[in-house]
Amino acid sequence: MDNERYNHLNSYLKKKFGERVLKICIDGGFTCPNRDGTKSNSGCIFCSERGSGDHLRTTDISLQVKNHLESYRGARANKFIAYFQNFSNTYDSIENLRKKYNAALIDERIVGLQIATRPDCITEDIARLLSEYKEKYYVCVELGLQTSNDDTGLLINRCYSSQDFSNAVKILNKYDIDIVAHIMIGLPNENLEDLKNTVNFLNSHNIQGLKIHSTYVVSNTKLEEMLINSEYSPISLEHYLESLVYVITHIKPSIIIHRISGDAPKNILVAPSWNTHKKLVLNGIDKILKERNLYQGMYF
Repeated sequence: MDNERYNHLNSYLKKKFGERVLKICIDGGFTCPNRDGTKSNSGCIFCSERGSGDHLRTTDISLQVKNHLESYRGARANKFIAYFQNFSNTYDSIENLRKKYNAALIDERIVGLQIATRPDCITEDIARLLSEYKEKYYVCVELGLQTSNDDTGLLINRCYSSQDFSNAVKILNKYDIDIVAHIMIGLPNENLEDLKNTVNFLNSHNIQGLKIHSTYVVSNTKLEEMLINSEYSPISLEHYLESLVYVITHIKPSIIIHRISGDAPKNILVAPSWNTHKKLVLNGIDKILKERNLYQGMYF
């Protein structure tokens, strides 16, 4: 739409596929090198025990897809993207990855395959496997960066470096696979300078999409401990909106914004309380951009 002030994912998918496209969130039963002891046992300090998705863990991937399509959600669109969301969805053998991805691609209404993972879980072999699906499906890989500041990376127990992100981007670029980077606003000890550096870092890479999340505290995490011990304070909605304005106006104009707010499951959210009100973020940012006549990439 011409009146959009930043590139909305829905509009991009509509243009690409000629109609509305929705995602089927899939739990592939993956773990993470940051949880299985390879790099750490504790995961990132903000990550819940269930990973980024909050749905029941069902081992049968095909059944998850079938259940989704047979529910009311299956009637909301004619085309869908199979989205492997929880934990690191490239962290397995090539043989197992192929089995899991194939298990999701069981319906002709599925037009895309989206894989969320860590930069240190991308190899040449994995990129080659993913590129095999490009003939029939739109393929995209979501890479967690969170921040380009490696000191913050250590603090949040990310267990990979910004250089790992650059290496993963280089490999995926070679196979012409779309990349969606994931950043978080409001991480411990971070300020506007860190955000500027992260945006500059992203702009120096060939990526196609961006997911922007606020940092929220969920129960039974290291971040909750830090909150209780007054070692961390969640950011305000106003701070988040101003940070969003900076990101949107300084990021490359060609990048598709996949989301501008993270949704914490209400039952485990500790803080900030405004995080449960997604409309506050969506309406808030639209209002600011309109009132100040700002748009994506104007200061790129």
